[in-house]
Amino acid sequence: MEKIIKLSSDQEAISLYGSLDERLRFAEEKFKVRISARNHRLVISGAKENVTPAVEFFTAELERIRGNGDSHMTHSEERHKRVHESHPSGEKSPVSFFHKGKIIKAKSKNQEAYLQAIHHYDIVIAIGPAGTGKTYLAMATAIDALKHKKVSRIILTRPAVEAGESLGFLPGDLYAKINPYLRPLYDALYDMMDFEEASRYLQRGLIEVAPLAYMRGRTLNDSFIILDEGQNTTHEQMKMFLTRLGFSSRCVVTGDITQIDLPSGKRSGLVEIQAILRQIEGIKFCYLDEKDVVRHKLVQDVIKAYELHERK
Repeated sequence: MEKIIKLSSDQEAISLYGSLDERLRFAEEKFKVRISARNHRLVISGAKENVTPAVEFFTAELERIRGNGDSHMTHSEERHKRVHESHPSGEKSPVSFFHKGKIIKAKSKNQEAYLQAIHHYDIVIAIGPAGTGKTYLAMATAIDALKHKKVSRIILTRPAVEAGESLGFLPGDLYAKINPYLRPLYDALYDMMDFEEASRYLQRGLIEVAPLAYMRGRTLNDSFIILDEGQNTTHEQMKMFLTRLGFSSRCVVTGDITQIDLPSGKRSGLVEIQAILRQIEGIKFCYLDEKDVVRHKLVQDVIKAYELHERK
């Protein structure tokens, strides 16, 4: 069953959806429905016995907004109700996905906390060494959200700066210069989707892979956005990226602050936001370490050895 609630303006949508779409997330969990929001239309789908009370909930909220100018539920009240009504015991349900014939799920407590954060927050910052599943788990969540129509597209992006190299000195046209930097994002995508299926999504624009510079000037609505290699963003780039977030969107920023490849004198935007955004409710920082590495066991040993060396 599917029901549509029509809104009259951007302001009405902002008031109804709540700060960072908190009310939509709350309603999805409380009523066990799927909700998508775009073009002033709220689409609620699921079993009839679930959709009906969800529609009544939003209709009542909309009446209050139109009558009083705003909704009665505050940001903190929504978060409290969403967490405690969904899981009265205080326990969090495990998150897993089924992609390309295999189950993808957390393999450590930190990874489980990371997946829970993506589920409950619209901006998640994941910091940790290579191989801890930061981008992989975010990608799995994004694909699941797209297939269940919780978002209308996925945007995967990276800063095109690595190992001190300059794009200007690489051979080939712009695509040939940029593509090597984006290759790891394609690799993760093809690991979860058949090549033909992924190609269709890419051709239709439902999945977009682009360098970070291409985000400038855009407002990204109804999207799941992943910024990979966030440690290689500058102060200006990180601010630009985080202010692209539009209605019904969420984003995950991943990075390893021990492997910063910015030119000397440039401070990492990922390092900075730990202090700048720490106090903002609705943004969650997640930290992973060598115990969360899911690559070859030797990778854990390599990370530990480098940490010991750098402490000396």
